[in-house]
Parts: sequence; C-alpha cells; structure tokens
Amino acid sequence: MPAPRKSLVSLQDTPYYHCISRCVRRAFLCGLDQLTGKSYEHRRGWVEQRLLHLAEIFAIDICAYAVMSNHLHVVLHVDLDKAKRWSDLEVIEQWHRLHKGTPLTQAFIQGDSLSKAKKQELTKQIIEYRSRLCDISWFMRALNEPIARMANKEDECKGRFWEGRFKSQALLDETALLACMAYVDLNPIRAKISDTPIDSTFTSIQRRIQAKLKGVQPKELMKFNHQDVNEHEKCLPLGMRDYIKLVEETAFSLVHHNSERLVKSERILMGLNLPCENWLRLCSRFSKMFKGPAGNLMALTEYCQRLDRRRRQGAANSAKWLTPNKDETG
Repeated sequence: MPAPRKSLVSLQDTPYYHCISRCVRRAFLCGLDQLTGKSYEHRRGWVEQRLLHLAEIFAIDICAYAVMSNHLHVVLHVDLDKAKRWSDLEVIEQWHRLHKGTPLTQAFIQGDSLSKAKKQELTKQIIEYRSRLCDISWFMRALNEPIARMANKEDECKGRFWEGRFKSQALLDETALLACMAYVDLNPIRAKISDTPIDSTFTSIQRRIQAKLKGVQPKELMKFNHQDVNEHEKCLPLGMRDYIKLVEETAFSLVHHNSERLVKSERILMGLNLPCENWLRLCSRFSKMFKGPAGNLMALTEYCQRLDRRRRQGAANSAKWLTPNKDETG
C-alpha cells in the first residue's frame, strides 16, 4: 500500500519537495490527442496559471515546474516562518482567496463583534487554516481539483482527470534540490519537444530566462540568492545567472550528446561537489534513480531514522551519484 503522506514529509529534515501529478485517461489531455487530432494544449495554460496563482496564496514557494502533455512536475518550498508571521486577519484573507470560509470568518472580516465562545471557535479555525496554507497536500488539491472540473466540463464527461495520489519526494540537500530543479526544467528537452530552455513553454526555466533578459527575477517563483532579497525572504542556494547557465549548458549536452560545453559550468558544479558525469546522469534520470527521498547518504540516513523507516530507499544511487567523496560515504 502507498505510504501515508505524513510519513513522507518531514519539515525538520527539508522544506523542499518534488511533486508529480499524472493524468489517468489514455488521451493526452494537456496536449495533442493522437487518436482524434484534437489539441488540448490550452489546458497546460490552465495548469500554469493556477499553479502561479496558488503561490500567491499559500506559504509555499515554487522553485521549478514543467507542465507536460500528460503530467506535471513541480518543486515546492514550504515556508513555515512565513505562515507564522501572518496575522490572524491575514490567514483568513489568504484562505478566503481559495474558499468563502464560514459565517464566523466572514463576520470577523466584516468587523462584527463576537462572543467569547465564537472567538474561541474562530481561533480554532485560524489554527486549522494556517496549517493548511503550508500543507503540500492542500496545495496540490487546490491545484488539481479545479483543473479536473474544467477538463470534465469541456469534455462533457465525469470521472478522474488526475491519478488519485500525487507523488511526493523529499529533497534532502542543496545538490539534490538543484539537480531535481534542473531535471524538471529540462523535461521538454528530454522529451524532444524543444531544443533550448528558452523555447520550453510552460516551464519555470523559460519564465526565469525571460525575467533575466529584463534584469529581474520572476516574482511568482522562489528567488535565487541575490543581494536584493529582504531579511525574511528565503532564497535558493545559487545565483540565478549561474543556474540558468548550468541548465542551458546541460540542455546543449543532452541535445547534442556532447558534454564539452558543460565544462564551462565546471566552477558551478565544483561548488556542488559534483562531477559533470554525475550531474548529467541526475538531470537525465532523476525520477528513475530516486523513487523516494533524494540526498547525500548522511542526509538520507537521518531522514529515514527520524521517520522510523527501516529501509533507506535509493541509498546505493545516493552513495554513487550524490555523495561523490569517499569521506562522505565511508
């Protein structure tokens, strides 16, 4: 049986998670239906628009995403500190952007006076909403359910659009995080839908490159390390220019089956303590290499111990590809 979601998420170990949702029907319901020739490409826009909208509501940042023909990849960062900083009013306002709430929350927003008993009940509701607004399961539910309803209405049918459960994968260190982000951003390259990241539609890397050309970082996505980030803002452990360069050189290597261009990014990979061979392998086969949590061997061991998991799934690949130094694996 699939493991309960609570046994896969450990925010003490990492706030970063790679999630995958897949369509269940035979047709390419977010792309071109090969049987009928009808295009459903516009639905990829639905998914992207909804995904970026939810990033404005939840205390969850989007690190990377790729909306493919029949599945979705997204790398998320759970920001518990952000959720804790929200006032009670802000929590309710954020929740009301998703749902209309209850008569009690509506009364609070309107400034109505509340009895002591109602205030106590309101406090319980706020605690619950605050928890939901930094919960990956609630985020994915808020993403997938509206898309399924819209697709079913368009198809004039009923039933599931997505698989019952989305896959959730813990990313336990910086190397695993950045490799997984690149793996996600390079999905259209590996699928031979596009040859370059800038031409990869419905991906975070295209949005980041377009923002870079304007000299900014996309506000909808989690920012890379930069001097302009404020004191409360969490950021990704690399410069945006370095990441984009690394993904572009990796894309060229995958398309042309030539890793010589990747040598230009050797300085970046050295900072990750990762040889070029390892990086290319991770960017090509990340989901196949790691069915469960991904990270160096020490991080993987600590994660499994904390969640009382007897088997370190992916330990061999972790030791070989994410823990290159013998000092770390021994």
